[in-house]
Amino acid sequence: MSLGDDHGYGDTSRGDDGGYGGSGQTRTRLPDRGGDVYGGARRGRSSSRSLITVVGVVVLLIAAIAFANRGEDDAPSGSGGGDKAETAPTAPSGERPVQSKTGDIPTGYAHDQQGAESAAANYAVVLVSADILKPAPRSEIVRQVFVADKVAALEDKFDKAYGKDFLSKVGLDENGNAPAGRTYVSRTMPIGTKSTSYSDSAATVEVWCTGVFGTAGDDSTNPVTSDWFTMTLQLRWADGDWKIDSFSQKAGPAPVNGDNKVSPSDEMSKAVEEYGGFTYAR
Repeated sequence: MSLGDDHGYGDTSRGDDGGYGGSGQTRTRLPDRGGDVYGGARRGRSSSRSLITVVGVVVLLIAAIAFANRGEDDAPSGSGGGDKAETAPTAPSGERPVQSKTGDIPTGYAHDQQGAESAAANYAVVLVSADILKPAPRSEIVRQVFVADKVAALEDKFDKAYGKDFLSKVGLDENGNAPAGRTYVSRTMPIGTKSTSYSDSAATVEVWCTGVFGTAGDDSTNPVTSDWFTMTLQLRWADGDWKIDSFSQKAGPAPVNGDNKVSPSDEMSKAVEEYGGFTYAR
């Protein structure tokens, strides 16, 4: 779908991808991806039906995020008070990204621009994880990453956006689980971050991401494919940490498709279960 950790962020395997992080304090440059999809190469799919299916799913996911975020477009208070930040270098700074975690989500970001960018990167991963489609984990995610005064409204919007009809269209049951013998994959990897505004009380951060999304299974009609997108997160300093005030998403920038060999469905499922994610940091 198109939304890391030195303290066990996503250590354990999850049946339906589930992991939106990884283990070990990691400052990472993402590796080249081998086969991003199975069931048809990104360039030259086996049939027009597969292409239409994948495009349809991506459109649905983007529409769901837009629905959940509707009405949350106001800039957070104080966001216009800071100077526009210069483009940040891609090299890691060496600063510890987070100090603690709440559940599986990193918390305790530094009260500075770098901390805001680290928070935005990890929150982008969480917001398009497989768990965001599951009612119980979704409620916990919303309560942990959003400012308190937005939680109630956003829980309702997310519930409507990721309702039974939507889940059925992506091949999941009402609890966000894939059918037996299949694995639903929704994993996002931030490529970089950019602060477009910053003050001590608020920040706006863009996170450029890629990810793999779909259902791994021999007879899946929603094969795992890749996507490139940019999330913009309006953050507010609240309760001693950076929290999301609002967010939005747009397509790209996307590179030219590669000629990667397509992996079989069982290899894709195994990779999702065995490879953890990371804590992302500036």
